[in-house]
Amino acid sequence: MKRRRMCNRSIRAHAPRINFGELFRLHKSLFIIGLFILFLIIGILSACLYVYNNYTVINAYVDGNTHYTDQEILDMVMTGRFGKNSMYLSLKYSNKDITGIPFVEKMDVEVLSPDTIRINVYEKAVAGYVKYLDRYIYFDRDGIVVETSEQASDDAPLVLGLEFSHVILHEKLPVENEEVFAEILDITQLLTKYNLTVDKIFFDSEYRMYLYFDSVEVSLGTNENIDEKIIQLQYILPKLEGKSGVLEMSDYNSNTQNITFEEKK
Repeated sequence: MKRRRMCNRSIRAHAPRINFGELFRLHKSLFIIGLFILFLIIGILSACLYVYNNYTVINAYVDGNTHYTDQEILDMVMTGRFGKNSMYLSLKYSNKDITGIPFVEKMDVEVLSPDTIRINVYEKAVAGYVKYLDRYIYFDRDGIVVETSEQASDDAPLVLGLEFSHVILHEKLPVENEEVFAEILDITQLLTKYNLTVDKIFFDSEYRMYLYFDSVEVSLGTNENIDEKIIQLQYILPKLEGKSGVLEMSDYNSNTQNITFEEKK
């Protein structure tokens, strides 16, 4: 037994040693892969550090927003630990669909220079809004409900006189005459074209149209000759400033040019 243990110790003592050169030769591919990964990590960390130190936002521009101020958009976008890093914001808001922000469909961040960005805001197309159960229901040119809010908007007209039994987000308002939405789009586009800001649009039971500008009610009748009516309206309204009454234009056309104003005392 003693001889056997002595023999084992002798064998362990004379085991051959492998130097680094032989170890590298035996595992050359593993060393190369390891060095590649190491340099890759160093490169990525260096690039991240460079971007972090040099892409800090100093100047920011906002384009396409009407419902929110520039500062409100900036406060929405530039949040979090890297909220002032232009490269991070560009990646985060790369044509991104927006949820949780009324009236905004998409936003993207464009890097103009390392310290300058432009935020492009794509708002939902709103033709008007109605009031339903203490909320304001905003719809697009096709009558599709795009948003609901507790706040009224100054950028779209309040539409009165439409009758419907329910409202479902992203579905069309269930009115009897769906052609009314095309009429609303026509009138809002014309009013915008001639820089006229209407407070309310009212449709009676026969879908005759009435516009309200402060204390002046404008009776337009049907959508017939609507372009000519609005062209004349842009010249008439400034003369009625400070007055209250009804401007009758429902029978106006290029031949009769019948327009009357009944002032309320």
